[in-house]
Amino acid sequence: MYAPPPAQARVYAQPRFAPTVTQEMRIRAGMQAPQQVVTDTPWTGAVRKTQPETEPDSTGNIVRLVAAILVLVGLVIGLALLALLGGLSFGVRLFGLIGLAAIPLLGIIAYVLWLDRWRPQPKLLLGICLLWGAVASVILTLGFSLVGEVALYMIGINGVPDVIGAVIQAPILEESTKTVLLLVIVLAARRYFEGPLDGLVYGSLIGAGFAFTENILYLGQSWNDGELPGLAVTFAMRCLGSPLLHTAFSTCAGVSIGLAARKWPWWSLILMWLPGLLLGMILHGFWNASMTFLGVLGQATRDVMGGMLPQIIGLIVLSAILSAAWVTLGIILRRSERMHTQNMLGDYANSGWLTHAEVDMLGTWKGRKNGRDWAKSFPGGKEEMKTMIRTSGKLSTTRMRVLAGIGGEQERKIERAELQQFADARERLLAASKQTAPQQSMR
Repeated sequence: MYAPPPAQARVYAQPRFAPTVTQEMRIRAGMQAPQQVVTDTPWTGAVRKTQPETEPDSTGNIVRLVAAILVLVGLVIGLALLALLGGLSFGVRLFGLIGLAAIPLLGIIAYVLWLDRWRPQPKLLLGICLLWGAVASVILTLGFSLVGEVALYMIGINGVPDVIGAVIQAPILEESTKTVLLLVIVLAARRYFEGPLDGLVYGSLIGAGFAFTENILYLGQSWNDGELPGLAVTFAMRCLGSPLLHTAFSTCAGVSIGLAARKWPWWSLILMWLPGLLLGMILHGFWNASMTFLGVLGQATRDVMGGMLPQIIGLIVLSAILSAAWVTLGIILRRSERMHTQNMLGDYANSGWLTHAEVDMLGTWKGRKNGRDWAKSFPGGKEEMKTMIRTSGKLSTTRMRVLAGIGGEQERKIERAELQQFADARERLLAASKQTAPQQSMR
C-alpha cells in the first residue's frame, strides 16, 4: 500500500473562475511529504469496478459560533416583531400573505441549496443571510429612509419625488443594507466565504429574504386597496413574473467579493464589494426606471388591459433576462467549484498524501456517489466516506489559503490537522472493508 513518492506529478486543470495558481506559489507553499506515501487504496479500486480531531483554530471557531448564534437570535426576535406588526395591520390575512410570498422563496432556497451541495456552507450562516434580508435590511432601509425624510424636511424640502425615490434612493439604500452582511461574513469568517459561488449563495439568500418581506407588504396593501383582484395582479407580477429581482441584485456584490476572497488580502475584499454593489444598484435603478417609464407609456393605451400591457411585456422580458443570467451563472460557478477542488487536491496527490485515483473520485459527482455506494456495504463505512468527502472540500479551501499566504503558520497547522483527519478516516474505512471481506467470502 505504501511506496516512495511517484516519479511524475500530474498537472490538474485550472478552474475558470478562480485565481491562477503558479508554480512559484506552490514552491513557496511547499508541503512536507508524509512518512508513508499513499500509492493506491482498495476503496478507489473497488469503486472503479468518528470523530474528527479538534482543529488548531477551534477557539476562534467557538467565538464565531457564539457570535453567529447571538446574531441569529436577534434576527429571530426582529422577525417576531415584524410578524406582530403584520398581524396588527393585516389580521389573520397575514397567514395567507406569508403563504403567497413563500412560493418564490421556497423555489429560490431549493436552487441555492442545490448549488451549495458540492461544499456545503454552515446552515447557521445560510439562515442568518435569509433572516438578514427578511428582517434587518428591511428595518435598516426603512430607518434610513425615515432619517432622510426628516433631514430634508428640516431644510425645507417636502420629501423626495417618487421617481427619484424609486430610481435612486431605493437602489442605494436597499442594496447597501442588504449586502453589507457579506462584508461582515467574509471578514469575520473568511474560511466560509472562499469563492464566487459562496458569494452567490449568500447574496441570493439575502435578496430572497428581502423580497419575501417586501412581497408581503405589497400583497397586503393590494389586498386592502383592491380586494382579491388587486391581490391577484400583484401576486402575478411580483411573485410569478419577477421573483428573482432582489436575488439577482444582491448576487452581484457576493460574486465580486468572492472573486477576491480566495487570494487577495482583507482590505481588497472591502474594495471588491464596491463594484458588485454598484452593479446591483444600477440594475435595481434600471429596473425601477423601466417600470416607471412603461407605466407612463401605458397611460396612452388604457383601453388595453387598463394600460398595464407595456409594463407586463417589459416585466416579462427583463425578468427573464435577469433570471436566466442568475441561473446560468450559478451553474457555471458550481462547475468551477468542482474543478477548483480537484485542482487543489491535486497538490496532495502530487505530494503523496492522496492518490490520483482518490482525487479523480473526490473531485467528481459520480466518483463521490460511487464511493458512498461502495462504502455503505461496510459497518460504518458510509459515515467514514462522508468524512473523507467533507474533509476533501475543507482541504481544498485550506490549500488555496496556504498558497495565497493567508493565515500564516496557523493555516499550515489546520492543513496538517485536516490531512490527518482524512488519513484517519481512510484507515478506518479500509479496516472496515478488510473485516467485511472475509465474512462475505465465507458465505
